[in-house]
Amino acid sequence: MTRLKEAPATGAVLLFIAIVFFSECLLGPPIGAHWYDIPIAPINMSSLVMIGSITGEVLAAHQYWRLLSAMFLHGSLVHWFLNSLALFQLGSLYESEFGSRRFALVYLLTGICASLTSAIHLPEDGASVGASGAVLGVLGALIFAIRRSHLHEQRWARFVMYQLMFWAAVNVTLPLFIPAIDEWAHTAGVISGLLLGLVLPHGQRPPPARTRTVDVVPFEG
Repeated sequence: MTRLKEAPATGAVLLFIAIVFFSECLLGPPIGAHWYDIPIAPINMSSLVMIGSITGEVLAAHQYWRLLSAMFLHGSLVHWFLNSLALFQLGSLYESEFGSRRFALVYLLTGICASLTSAIHLPEDGASVGASGAVLGVLGALIFAIRRSHLHEQRWARFVMYQLMFWAAVNVTLPLFIPAIDEWAHTAGVISGLLLGLVLPHGQRPPPARTRTVDVVPFEG
């Protein structure tokens, strides 16, 4: 909880995503799932479409609000948990080092870029949900943010940066092996995040950060 005190925007997004997910479960719980299938059983897709998933008709129908709403929806308990865990780790680190406004900007812009790219490539009967595009956007932005900041002088930060580069590559290639993952959202999230990390201006050098250990985990699309 200490890390979330330093990252209130990340905490607010995590809380909102949790509320939305459990609302999904009330509206459209997994159909016919046994108790041991609940973690991976999909939420009723018709319910997700009703409340805001990306569909293949988003652009043609001018339903642009779905580009934002889909970022806060998830398709199963495991999907929600892994994305939330990754967001907690990456978002709290990024926000505590580079500020709440910058985190919010990166999260929203990269999430919308990922949603838009997904919508362009979805078939007409397709649907997609998940925060992974935005989370990967934060990951990409964090790589260049560390590289361009005073943090790069610290050994732990360089180690984290190399971890992030590895997990960025993993999550871009993962959809090749797991077709259910939205490859377009993952790729667009990483690329837009890298670009923002590269071009966003940096202010005056902040005080040296305290020593910390950070591990980054993989997550689903």
